[in-house]
Amino acid sequence: MADEIKYEYKTVQTVRGTDGLVISRTQKDGWEFVEQSQGTLRSTLTFRRPKKPIPWPLVGAGAAVLAIVVGTAAVLSDGGERKDEAAKPAVGASDKPPATPSPTAAKRAAVEVITPENNSQFAALLKAAGTCDDANADFATKYAGRTIAFNGSIVSMAPHGDYETRWDFLLGPGDKGPNTTVGRAFQYEDVNVAELSLTGKDVPAAIGVGDKFRFVAQVVDFNADQCLFHLDPLSTETR
Repeated sequence: MADEIKYEYKTVQTVRGTDGLVISRTQKDGWEFVEQSQGTLRSTLTFRRPKKPIPWPLVGAGAAVLAIVVGTAAVLSDGGERKDEAAKPAVGASDKPPATPSPTAAKRAAVEVITPENNSQFAALLKAAGTCDDANADFATKYAGRTIAFNGSIVSMAPHGDYETRWDFLLGPGDKGPNTTVGRAFQYEDVNVAELSLTGKDVPAAIGVGDKFRFVAQVVDFNADQCLFHLDPLSTETR
């Protein structure tokens, strides 16, 4: 039907107890809450909002341009094909090297990874101290699923549940390990050492509290009660 509303959807993972805060903030951005899937520790929230229709004048203009292009192509193919072939230079006579990506495109690709150098909001979190304010949840909601990178160290590590080879890692920005006092806390939950994807010149045979790395990870969610960001590890580079 012409009047049928079409929606775009997105999902957000949250820690139990923060669902209401995430739903409220996402609704303020124009999203409608659809459903909640409850897991053991985390919930998956589904939202939707109507897709913006393409204005009919633009659709009509696009169709007109397409018709002109098709008509022009038909005229040229009738009488100019042989002439074009005769004028075409020999292969390699005037070939140009393929264009290299512009600096702007390369810079845009690099910005895909959020760092304190290219994102002031993230830089502030790495230096934050004291009260755990709404800026933390705002960042987690805005950048859920995005990749971040920062220099930090292992503040603590403990076995996950009854496992002997799976761990919960608490990470902090900077080099002070368990003595870290500035910046928000980040957690890798229920991961083994292989999942850290250790890289660098001197990859250690074992890791421990106080070790310094460059962490590259995906933002999962934020636990407001513990003032703790949950991340999924992507790579861990020695430094």
